[in-house]
Amino acid sequence: MFEHLAALSLETLRVFESAARLRGFTAAALELGTTQPAVSQQMKRLEVQLGTRLFDRIYRGIELTEAGQVLFDQVQQGLQSMNEGVAQVSGRGQREVLQVATDFAFAAFWLMPRLQRFHEAYPQVDVSLVTSERTQAMLRPDIDVAVLFGDGRFHQGESRWLFDEEVFPVCSPRLIHGKPLPAEALQRLPLLHLRGQQGVNWFDWAGVFRGYGLGSPPPPGQLRFDNYTLLIQAAIAGQGVAIGWGHLVDGLVEQGLLCRPLEGNLRSARGYYAVLPPRKRRGALIERFVGWLEQERSL
Repeated sequence: MFEHLAALSLETLRVFESAARLRGFTAAALELGTTQPAVSQQMKRLEVQLGTRLFDRIYRGIELTEAGQVLFDQVQQGLQSMNEGVAQVSGRGQREVLQVATDFAFAAFWLMPRLQRFHEAYPQVDVSLVTSERTQAMLRPDIDVAVLFGDGRFHQGESRWLFDEEVFPVCSPRLIHGKPLPAEALQRLPLLHLRGQQGVNWFDWAGVFRGYGLGSPPPPGQLRFDNYTLLIQAAIAGQGVAIGWGHLVDGLVEQGLLCRPLEGNLRSARGYYAVLPPRKRRGALIERFVGWLEQERSL
């Protein structure tokens, strides 16, 4: 039994899960309290052990190969199950654990800064975050509630609207020397592009250019990302203009890390929805969490 795990350590799988989830060896090292070279070496050894490439090294980060994505989905689910089992037998079984799935951008920019208020209101409830860029991975049977981006028509469960999609260009104040620009300036500035599932579903630069009455955007340059968090970090660093999703980057604009070089917002029929599973298990706890999300929306 478990013959495929014989040569693998739990620590290696934890490092792999962190690197895959955060899309970076440096970010994984910070989370795990180790160094980037140590994480990189462990992942190289894991690829050798498995006889397959798990990561593609790209500019400013990594992305999962097809094999890496398959392994990540299974390892993350397995580690979460083990963590819950250990919690239940170590005297924490009286605390409730709510499994919440969403994409990494929503978790990092909107949910995490607010979770402390949820814990203060419901101290006996622990929130276990599951992040993925694949909708199907966030609608697994073990997920209690998912916060998903789309048009509200998901294959499973009941959808409740949270936010409309409202976007606007953002960049570092250094990039424009603190001066507002006309819309035509977008044709001359470096644009940061998002690809992957988020890039397909979210507003893209073609839609932004249409919204501002401009022609076609220039072709993508060297900076393309499959992770919105990395894209926003590049914008903060002054490397180009990003499409800012209102509810995700408002805090960064307020802090002065980003600015809005143009006036006006653009909207679509899409947005974020809380998706409740069709089963009734733990319904009261799920309702409390969704009610809290709706309350935070209005703050």
